[in-house]
Amino acid sequence: MKNRLLIMLFVLPLFILPLAGVGAALTVSTVQNTTTSTVGAYDRMGIAIGAGLSIGLAALGAGLGISAVGSAAISAMAEKPETFFRSFLIVALAEALAIYGLIMGILLWLKL
Repeated sequence: MKNRLLIMLFVLPLFILPLAGVGAALTVSTVQNTTTSTVGAYDRMGIAIGAGLSIGLAALGAGLGISAVGSAAISAMAEKPETFFRSFLIVALAEALAIYGLIMGILLWLKL
């Protein structure tokens, strides 16, 4: 049971984060390449809300991930100092989620 939880919490995001980043990049590139004849106020409002949500939710998810992984990484390093690189790598991957959200928000904001 504990091994499944570890796989779900640590290994699964390693595969999902890059796929989500590529999917989001393709989505934004598709949105930016589509040309519309008129951009109304509601379109601008939707893009602004989407940009805010992409930054906010990505930062929230990264914060939750770093809080869970960071405390486990510090505990593991206290017991075995040679696990520093592994724990640092997992924390850095959680931080990459916030960077993905920031990039998506900036790309959407440039669409305005």
